[in-house]
Amino acid sequence: MMKLRTLLKTATIASSLALSSFAFSADIDMSADKNDLAIQGYDPIAYFTDSNPTKGNAQYSATYKNAIYHFVSAENRDTFRSDPTKYAPQYGGYCAMGVSLNKKLDTDPTAWRIVDNKLYLNLNKDVQKRWLEDVSGNIVIAEKVWPTIKLVSADVVNAE
Repeated sequence: MMKLRTLLKTATIASSLALSSFAFSADIDMSADKNDLAIQGYDPIAYFTDSNPTKGNAQYSATYKNAIYHFVSAENRDTFRSDPTKYAPQYGGYCAMGVSLNKKLDTDPTAWRIVDNKLYLNLNKDVQKRWLEDVSGNIVIAEKVWPTIKLVSADVVNAE
């Protein structure tokens, strides 16, 4: 009886630890690295205020959907915190062109564009050139696709 009780306690603790590790990982609809860092540490506010991708500093960080964002200043961090949906990249930071093609692809933070006051990122500058050929059309398609793939893991979506 004692062994069974010990076994149950151990199993409960192990499963609790396993589940808690998921609680701290970025949401499935967010593109983040293995450390949950979004947009490779670039400051999302800087795209809007400086018209330039700028690496943030871990000293100024905030989380959104369990992904960690870095900022160049406390002011940028606080601006982001006031309205993260306004400043976070569209499609959870996945490639805008990729989403229009039913994929969840990583991005190059230097391949970016602000359209209608929203930040869009692309896989790389070559993919961005293709995306820029029909920005509004690609956004219309991506807006239809995103709800169907946002809660599916990137591995599963990209395997199809």
